[in-house]
Amino acid sequence: MSKSLPYSMRDVHYDNAKFRHRSLFKVVTQTLLTSNTRRECLSCSTGKFLGLLMIFGLACLMLTQTNKAHSVSDGLAKGIGTNGEHKEVTDVGIRFKKLFRRAPRLPPRLSPDEKIIHRNFTGKLNEPNVEEQWKARQQNVKDAFTHAWSGYKKFAMGYDELMPVSRLGVDGLGGLGATVVDALDTAMIMGLDEVVSEAGSWIESHLLDRIRQKGQVNLFETTIRVLGGLLSAYHLSGGDQGMTLAQKGPKPTIYLDIAKNLADRLLSAFTSSPTAIPFSDVVLRDSSAHSAPGGLSSTSEVSTLQLEFNYLSAISGDPKYSTEGMKVLAHLKTLPKTEGLVPIYISPHSGEFSGENIRLGSRGDSYYEYLIKVWLQLRDTQDGNFTYLHDMYEEAMRGVKHMLVQKSIPSELVFVGELPVGPKGYLSPKMDHLVCSAFSILEF
Repeated sequence: MSKSLPYSMRDVHYDNAKFRHRSLFKVVTQTLLTSNTRRECLSCSTGKFLGLLMIFGLACLMLTQTNKAHSVSDGLAKGIGTNGEHKEVTDVGIRFKKLFRRAPRLPPRLSPDEKIIHRNFTGKLNEPNVEEQWKARQQNVKDAFTHAWSGYKKFAMGYDELMPVSRLGVDGLGGLGATVVDALDTAMIMGLDEVVSEAGSWIESHLLDRIRQKGQVNLFETTIRVLGGLLSAYHLSGGDQGMTLAQKGPKPTIYLDIAKNLADRLLSAFTSSPTAIPFSDVVLRDSSAHSAPGGLSSTSEVSTLQLEFNYLSAISGDPKYSTEGMKVLAHLKTLPKTEGLVPIYISPHSGEFSGENIRLGSRGDSYYEYLIKVWLQLRDTQDGNFTYLHDMYEEAMRGVKHMLVQKSIPSELVFVGELPVGPKGYLSPKMDHLVCSAFSILEF
């Protein structure tokens, strides 16, 4: 098994036990031995008496059947027993054995690593090899992507999202065609030239006008989906001597020019704030920004912009994008933390954390993720010393293991909990889907 997930075999054992058949007798006895009824019965003298009486009755039944079987067997050996007696005792013995027979077991479920090892030693020629299986899986993913794109193109092209039931398009992310831009680099990686051509043509023809005309957008969502999508398309189409995976679509400079126009407007979230913490919302058409209702920003949102802004500065030669983005992390370095863990809200007005809620789920997750990723991005540059990012990440991971990682009882399955009222409060066993990414950055 993978060293990064040492508890995975326990998951496999859990699944095997869950799907194992049990006889009726075993179900009844286990229920009696583990239920509240057992505890209630044994708490009174009548229950104890009935329990002893049941055990005594079963013992007598077993002794009676055993003695009867022995006497008839002796009689048969001496030629005294009759065929009728032999048949009767045999039938009773069969029924008695059925009562205590062991339940049949299903073949155990193997982990993915064990399946590969098992397949290598079985010698079955009809089974596909690992490479063929991965190719089949890749094709299934491409088919699913193509199906989703065809539905989006038919019913919602240019909208942010497609509502699959009503088959209507909706602009839930500011109206910049988020699905088109966000899907483009995926299509390039998959080699889907037709999708690349369709998405690239739409971006070239419509996106710049949308940016100039649209109103409010969320800084975080627009950065990771639209700005990030444009920068990825620039790199994957050969820009800045990047990978040339796309043979169709606009020239790389088209993606870069649109990305710069968008980023210039998004910078108002940083420059309008009285602190190093940016506002959460930007009005694109007039390059203004303001805080969200309630005045707070998410910790993960303000610290999940730096990869995109750093890369844009690197390829454009303009340091202003990286400068504003890195101010956030430099400021977060100075704030008090609990074993490297931070609350999920921060105020752009005061620059301080707000509340006590600590979690690796929504509004907290990518803060920890970007610490290590930004350090990896900048560690070989000559722009400054960024080892503090690695130090913050190391401290936070120790804090996660100490304060958030627990094992369930009695199965001892590993999970990452939450501290809704802070480090001095209780640990909530809630673990949402966003926390699953934590297992890629944690070392158990």
